[in-house]
Amino acid sequence: MATVTDLSGRVAVVTGGTRGVGAGIARALLESGAEVVTCARRPADRPVEAGGRSARFLPVDLRDAHAVAAFFARVSGEYGRLDVLVNNAGGTPYRLLEEGSAARHARVVELNLLAPLTASLAAYEQMRSQPGGGSIVMVGSVSGSRPSPGSAAYGAAKAGLENLARSMAVEWAPAVRVNTLVVGMVRTELSHLHYGDESGVEAVGRTVPLGRLADPSEVGDACVFLASARASYISGASLLVHGGGERPAFLDAATAGH
Repeated sequence: MATVTDLSGRVAVVTGGTRGVGAGIARALLESGAEVVTCARRPADRPVEAGGRSARFLPVDLRDAHAVAAFFARVSGEYGRLDVLVNNAGGTPYRLLEEGSAARHARVVELNLLAPLTASLAAYEQMRSQPGGGSIVMVGSVSGSRPSPGSAAYGAAKAGLENLARSMAVEWAPAVRVNTLVVGMVRTELSHLHYGDESGVEAVGRTVPLGRLADPSEVGDACVFLASARASYISGASLLVHGGGERPAFLDAATAGH
């Protein structure tokens, strides 16, 4: 039986925590005992629940610095503290570089890099002076460390996010720890948009060394670890959650060894 990390009494915010990976993270935090607040521009069709409890939803546009500051001040004021921020909100449509203007690609960078910076700055103001400080977890992507055709601006933003986390970890130590989850392919309710039907999802999963896509709960478990006291000496780190990565294409193309 898996051991559950106890985050009872902790208050956690998960941006974009209403569906997909974000909902998986929110559920894992709920199961660990934390009080969880999710935020996005619009609520989900149904609440995120786990362990007999529900995450609270508050609307906020993460691109609006004043609204974000007010949001985090409200959470800290109502709950008495803020212990964990998970910067999960993000994403991108498939778009080749020449098919979009620089302004359109810049909006992808704004959502995936500048919005987490805005949220982290606001959260740090609440965490910096409280007993125990806090923990910030960036949800990065393998797209930040390999070519990302069709999502180049997203990949660049995720690369920047990982570097930003390392700098934050140095500047904000020892009060606040900052780490990154470098996430690979995850099976969510939107997987069909990226990989096709069930046979397509399974075929893509077979390209991963562990033989399948991740479940959102597995990303959530890794997030709980980084947010917990079990990771008390981990800051500025990047934890790979990608099932072993991607098999190099040349191994299948080469004729030697077959």
